[in-house]
Amino acid sequence: MSQHPASKPLSEGAHPRHRSAGNLRLPIIQAPMFLLSGPEMVIASCRAGIVGSFPSPNARTVEDLDAWLAEITQALADSPDAAPWAMNLVMHRTNPRCYEDLALAVKYRAPIVITALGSPKDAVEQVHSYGGKIYADVVSLEFARKAAASGVDGLALVCAGAGGHTGQLSPFAFVEEVRSFFDGEIILSGAISSGRALRAAEVMGADYVYMGTRFIPTHESRAQDAYKQMVVESSGADIITSDAITGVKANWLRKSLEQGGYDPANMPAAADIDFMKAAGDAKRWRDIWAAGQGVGAIRAEQSISEVVDQLEEEYRQASSQ
Repeated sequence: MSQHPASKPLSEGAHPRHRSAGNLRLPIIQAPMFLLSGPEMVIASCRAGIVGSFPSPNARTVEDLDAWLAEITQALADSPDAAPWAMNLVMHRTNPRCYEDLALAVKYRAPIVITALGSPKDAVEQVHSYGGKIYADVVSLEFARKAAASGVDGLALVCAGAGGHTGQLSPFAFVEEVRSFFDGEIILSGAISSGRALRAAEVMGADYVYMGTRFIPTHESRAQDAYKQMVVESSGADIITSDAITGVKANWLRKSLEQGGYDPANMPAAADIDFMKAAGDAKRWRDIWAAGQGVGAIRAEQSISEVVDQLEEEYRQASSQ
């Protein structure tokens, strides 16, 4: 690949699907992160050889989203060896832009569409119409069965320890049970921050992994400098799970909750679920920051290309043992 000429093919132990999934250097999806993932992160990730993604509400308007997709597709058209990109669609009823955003995914022929916080069924046929792949984020076996029945190509299993909106199941249990009824692709999510963890996920039966927190303190991230520094300085003990912020259980940095006026030991009752309202509350997100339990593996702010180089070296070492 021209973007990383020193790179060699993945180890023979890697799943065959990785070697046919469009120029992937490593089977990693840079997870779509609310407010943090933008065109810069997507383009840099794809050029580094992993899937770059972003949630469509990160673009404040439909017009902004159109411009973002034009920027991403143009940049990657000039990088023929880049990995594919993905757009994350919030399917919850509180997202009034859902179908407009989906129409833009179709217009720009998004290689991968990842649905979250709602049923993917309304998007499956449209994404398949142009040959795209569609995955669904799921946090429980119940949601996994429903999403699988809708005809998605893959399931993103959001396990305990994931940054932002999180699941409660162990990845060992989740992957094993999902594999008993689903033969599609599996993305594993939850505290995965190293090439060693990537290899472990493959051994468990996952095809790809999400990495989100690992990319917060990168140069291309839209996170505030103080947010990046807090991630670098934190450990797993600094992660607090609460549904008080968005109405859905999520993992937050302890110090950010404190600076937002919360007592991490006495979080209030669950908030009402309204993701678009939350997206527009700039003050809330200025002070309260999400991260996963994998923060302890992050030691410095780096570029995305540097992170992927490090992950590849760790992955190769783990694969050779």
